[in-house]
Amino acid sequence: MFDVPAALALLHYGDSAYPAGGFAFSWGVEGLMLDGRLDGAVDLDDFVADQLGMRWNGMDRVLFLRAYAASDLGAVRIVDLLAEAMTPLAEMREGSRRAGRALLGVAARHGGALSSAYRSQSSTDTRLGHLPVAQALSYRDAGLDTAAGEMLSAWTLVTGLVSAAVRLGVIGHVEAQHSVVRARGVVAGLLSRRADPDAEPWSFTPLIDIAISRGPCRDVRMFST
Repeated sequence: MFDVPAALALLHYGDSAYPAGGFAFSWGVEGLMLDGRLDGAVDLDDFVADQLGMRWNGMDRVLFLRAYAASDLGAVRIVDLLAEAMTPLAEMREGSRRAGRALLGVAARHGGALSSAYRSQSSTDTRLGHLPVAQALSYRDAGLDTAAGEMLSAWTLVTGLVSAAVRLGVIGHVEAQHSVVRARGVVAGLLSRRADPDAEPWSFTPLIDIAISRGPCRDVRMFST
């Protein structure tokens, strides 16, 4: 049976206008565009597929599942520290923490007990607050199950990347909808295969990482990553 409350929650938290802190991050779209490696819809679609398959699926998804299943906030902290250790690029670590802390803040202000408690406990440790962990806690507070949370985590990445591409002029609004449709197929394919939360987190996006790492050296940029 169609679950109306769950569907409405997904629409709410998956809305690109939801204030989750991701507006300041392109996660490599800007860097690759400036390096001449991302130009138009075909390049964007390949980029989104790489981010989903070669980072989100092996890294963020695993960390999300571990944090979602954590029995207490101490266990959540261990996952958060793992996220910190497994993200070698300083710009990506900072971006993940900034976006995650923003999401925790919104969830806490809306009465999320887990988000509020973890935000308070982690406020003095600058290593904590990574986005996959924050997503797990805020989506648990929202009453979403694991499957819905996984889907939402992937979906917000897609909308963030495509939105950044539109703002940078890589594609137009109509092309963006075609990119979103193609990304839906990638997300559906990844989610059709169960992830192992006990697997070692991994990612392999060297060109994206290089483009992001060059950010502080650029004269002008719109996004933090």
